[in-house]
Formats: sequence, structure tokens, C-alpha cells
Amino acid sequence: MKGIEFILLAIGAVAGAFLRYKMVSSPIILGVLPVNVLVVNVIGSFILGVFSIVSVFWNLDTKYSILVAVGFCGSLTTMSSFALETSNLIDNRLYYTASINILANVGLSLGFLIGGRTLTSILVLRGGL
Repeated sequence: MKGIEFILLAIGAVAGAFLRYKMVSSPIILGVLPVNVLVVNVIGSFILGVFSIVSVFWNLDTKYSILVAVGFCGSLTTMSSFALETSNLIDNRLYYTASINILANVGLSLGFLIGGRTLTSILVLRGGL
């Protein structure tokens, strides 16, 4: 890894981690379902979807993928917190809620990634970007 790539990775990672920290520092609970981690995972997936199209359309250098995709989105989204929250729900015998948490995190994250890609593709085709 070159020096500039390491710096871009660090900048993206710090920005993503800071934003995630701010977004999850005040827990939001919908019933018994923790929502903060779901929100950061969905937002990060949408950003990654948009970036995946923009980077190809603008023929961006791979350095920007290190900054945005690996650094920022990798630090913003959180599989480990999702896994811990789901495990805690299972430990508390909240199997239905754990199932909803799994389906919501995986389904919505995938849906928003595809949505971001689709929306950006439409904007690119119409000359909006």
C-alpha cells in the first residue's frame, strides 16, 4: 500500500467511524428492536451503491475506492454490532425480534445498495451527474 492510499484509507475510516459513533451514541429502540445499527448499515449500503456507479461513470482512480468504499463505508457500517445485537435478542429469547433484525439489516442494506446503484444509474443516463 502506497503512502497516499494509507492516508486516504485512514481519512475515510476516521470519518466513517466518527459518523457511526455519533449516530449510535443515543440508542433508538423501536419496540425491542434496536434501530441505530440498522440505520448506519442502510445508509452505508446506499452510499456504497451510489459510489459504485459514480466511480465507474467518472472513471475514478482506485484510490477513491480505498477512501470511500473501504475506509468510509467500511467504518460506517457494522457487521459486528449487528451480530451482537442479534445475539443479545436471542439470549433474551426474543427470537421473532432477532429474525426481524436479521431480515431488516440484510434485506434493507441490500435493497438500499441496489436502490443507490439504480438511482445513480438513472441519473447518469439522464445526464444528471
